[in-house]
Amino acid sequence: MNRPIDNQHVIEIKALPSPRAIKTKLPITDQAAALVVETREAIRRILHGEDRDRLLVIVGPCSIHDPEAAYEYAGKLKPIADALRDRFLIVMRTYFEKPRTTVGWKGLINDPRLDGTCDIAAGMELARAILLRINQLGLPCGTELLDPISPQYIADLISWAAIGARTTESQTHREMASGVSMPVGFKNGTEGSLQVAINAMTSARAPHHFVGINADGQTAIIKTMGNPDRHLVLRGGGGRTNYEAQDVAKAEAAVAGEGITRPIMIDCSHDNSKKDHTRQGLVAREVLQQFVEGRQSIMGLMLESNLNPGKQAWKEGVALQHGVSITDACLGWNETERLLTELATVITPKPVS
Repeated sequence: MNRPIDNQHVIEIKALPSPRAIKTKLPITDQAAALVVETREAIRRILHGEDRDRLLVIVGPCSIHDPEAAYEYAGKLKPIADALRDRFLIVMRTYFEKPRTTVGWKGLINDPRLDGTCDIAAGMELARAILLRINQLGLPCGTELLDPISPQYIADLISWAAIGARTTESQTHREMASGVSMPVGFKNGTEGSLQVAINAMTSARAPHHFVGINADGQTAIIKTMGNPDRHLVLRGGGGRTNYEAQDVAKAEAAVAGEGITRPIMIDCSHDNSKKDHTRQGLVAREVLQQFVEGRQSIMGLMLESNLNPGKQAWKEGVALQHGVSITDACLGWNETERLLTELATVITPKPVS
């Protein structure tokens, strides 16, 4: 029999450099490692109620496609993070992988040159270089974990991670979340289902065995102990919002058995903003009001923000505007700075060690 059985729809299989090789080329520094450890612990303290005074704020571009714009944004965010540290723990949103409803640009790791060449090896290395530089600046990073292989390459530079609305129901992602070393937020489903995120939290708390890769890139059996540091991310869904007081109360009751004192983050974008980036401030103000009025289950906010507001269409060969999103529309930096400063005035500051 001459007809091939395997790989009939595969054009090429190409080896990827191992996590060890890329980490050796771009090693984490002592300064960056200390920041990651410190930030992860600070987030845990917020989650488990040891820090009841501050909110975690994940803020930054919907996705990163231009390293220089990312560094410029980080340079602007760092002094704000320092100035507001007694009220907010600010982590820069550094998203390199984008789930698509059908097809489209899948993020910097998948296609770093935005030209369809999909040089994933270069993308993985570039993502690590970006994370390293931003951590070196003293600004912690958060990202969405989409491909279960990617954390082996970059997780040591990540202080907080999300499992997105399209993958919260995935067993693969729940298993992965059970083993990563940082706190993880699970988004509710794209149609608004809260139960899939609650199920994910329960699953990620448990031990798992699954197939992955080791530091040398070899296929390996991964055994995890379960991740105690999990929370919900309410992002709305199915054209409906879920950041209002009644929605937060419902979510709080639903996860009461998970052992997390402050289990709820609000994504101020997506369906909660009715997919209008300019409404993120309205959502954030409402959530802050709930928090100061005593809704202690709220532990954080997420904002999509870039150097310049709105979004632009990406087309191969067409020059892009600097600092404008090519995925979801974002707040501009000026609006972001004003909003964070305004929100901080609502919270009574407490000393931070």
